[in-house]
Amino acid sequence: MVAVSPLLQRRLLSTSVTKTHHKPHQQWGIKQVTKSNFADTLEDIKSHVSNSDFVAVSLQNTGFFSAPWQRVSPFDTANTAYLKAKYAAERFQVLHFAVCPFTVRASKVTAYPYNFHLFPRAELKMEMPSYSFYCQTSSLISMARQGFDFNSCINDGISYLSREQESAAKIQMGNPILAKNVTESTSTLSVADSVFIERIKSHIKNWKKACKETSTRKEGNQIQDALVRSLRKLVLGNEEYDSRPCMNIDVCSERQAQLVVEMLQEFADDVVPLIIPARGGAMQAVRVVLTSSKEDKDLLQGKLQNDEHELKKKVRGFREVIDLISASQKPVVSHGSLNDLTFIHSKFIAPLPPTVDEFMCSLRLAFPRVIDVNHLMKEISPLRKVTSIPVAISQLKNRFFTPIDMEIPCQAMENEDTIHGQNVVKICELFARLCSILKIDPAAVKSDEEKRASALEAYANIFSPFCTASEEPIDGEIKIWTNNTRTVSCEDLVFLWGFGDRVTAGVLKSLLQESHEAFSKEFDVRLVDNSCAIVIFWQHGLSETFLNTMNKCSDMRGPLREMVSEGLRAAGYETYNRACRLGLWESSLADSLDRALAESDSASEADSKTKCSDRCNEWIINLDDL
Repeated sequence: MVAVSPLLQRRLLSTSVTKTHHKPHQQWGIKQVTKSNFADTLEDIKSHVSNSDFVAVSLQNTGFFSAPWQRVSPFDTANTAYLKAKYAAERFQVLHFAVCPFTVRASKVTAYPYNFHLFPRAELKMEMPSYSFYCQTSSLISMARQGFDFNSCINDGISYLSREQESAAKIQMGNPILAKNVTESTSTLSVADSVFIERIKSHIKNWKKACKETSTRKEGNQIQDALVRSLRKLVLGNEEYDSRPCMNIDVCSERQAQLVVEMLQEFADDVVPLIIPARGGAMQAVRVVLTSSKEDKDLLQGKLQNDEHELKKKVRGFREVIDLISASQKPVVSHGSLNDLTFIHSKFIAPLPPTVDEFMCSLRLAFPRVIDVNHLMKEISPLRKVTSIPVAISQLKNRFFTPIDMEIPCQAMENEDTIHGQNVVKICELFARLCSILKIDPAAVKSDEEKRASALEAYANIFSPFCTASEEPIDGEIKIWTNNTRTVSCEDLVFLWGFGDRVTAGVLKSLLQESHEAFSKEFDVRLVDNSCAIVIFWQHGLSETFLNTMNKCSDMRGPLREMVSEGLRAAGYETYNRACRLGLWESSLADSLDRALAESDSASEADSKTKCSDRCNEWIINLDDL
């Protein structure tokens, strides 16, 4: 942990910025990317990502939460925090995605920022689910103040499909796929398999022979009766693919397709097998294309691979950038990784899984290391309460001597005056300053020295916003306030609602103090929203005592008895967890907890009826068994 040294306080750092032209107030030239220049930008960013040490990302969305209590809070467990972020990612949309590959060498940061303007639309003329999303006025106003061009976004924004959507689109399009991706079968052949292979092999030999005879006959006689040609095609199944003879072999399963492809290795000199997918995702046929020579075969395979590559680019859209970052395996640096990465996973990879553990397993396959600058900031005492990146940089400049030279080769067009998208560059600068103060060498990420690299690795893949690398989270332990490190078990929290409007936490605490013996020990009250509060019992076991009292309506006195008669309700943390897990996202937490309790009562009643039915069935005599 780094404390503020008096000797280092109030020392102002002047940061030099290397650019090809000057902009006031340290506004860097940032490449603005839309649909019109996206293809040209891909090769540039590919090179910059490949040569970088890190990739910083910053997203701006149409919203983050629909009600105050749906914001991630210190009293959220890792899973409830994830469920809140998941809900936001599924409702709102990413309109701006900033990517900045950068390197850190001593005190010099070289960064290449790109601003991608996104807008989901049906680029492919096919039946796919239409896009719809929610907007939050405060988020849109904030983006407008930063110079975001909504007209450009809607008219020229880059579209995309997630990996899952791409797979579905390929199936719907039904385009032939080179059979090289079919896994070879290792199981022994059955009699039916052997008969099937021999039948197809004989068919292909006869087809090839007929095709060659036809080709020879055409050379001798250019004029051939149209009826004869049609009959030959009908009998032999001889069609054409890209002006080459071809035939389709119907298959009933993926195994049959594998057997056909393996058998076609005998004809590998002049035959190219293609897989034709069915609408349901299964393989419906293997198309065999006959080429005239090895050179012709190589030409066809090259064309197919190029066509597939172009189709992927058209289908993927902006996801090309996501796949590029993922393939590089470079550490991703962000500010607010839980929100950013749930949006990235939801929009560009696949639907979000139901639990945080499944989410982290899935995410690590795409991005093995994610570093949130928030967790580095929490290691420095003056920054523990800071959430703004500019404020954090300003405080570090004033308190510490951290000479950082930002080199941003200008990529922006001359007419681009927008201030939008500066945040991603500030993340790079903040990251470099924090590493310098914490004595972490970012270059160690690429080294083989485990001891040096472990310093930064300790901050990777921490998705709990209120956890730090130096404070290992204990299962069931949570914080209550952002600026207080004291923790408490989830079991020692009670949610209270139905106490009326305009009641402060202090007033509610004073009313409870005189109402029950559970409040004779240390406890605290915090309002979650206008409808609900949490009571924190610092002595273990008192929460259970209080909940039992509320359920039995006994041993109450004074204000508590009066509030219960007016509709006060209480529940443990599990009810809150259930509300998040079931997606009961009402505008007030009180309504969500009411629904969660009702769901619990319904489930208990259904379970009771099932058990009763099972017991009754034990005494029923089935006459058919007699």
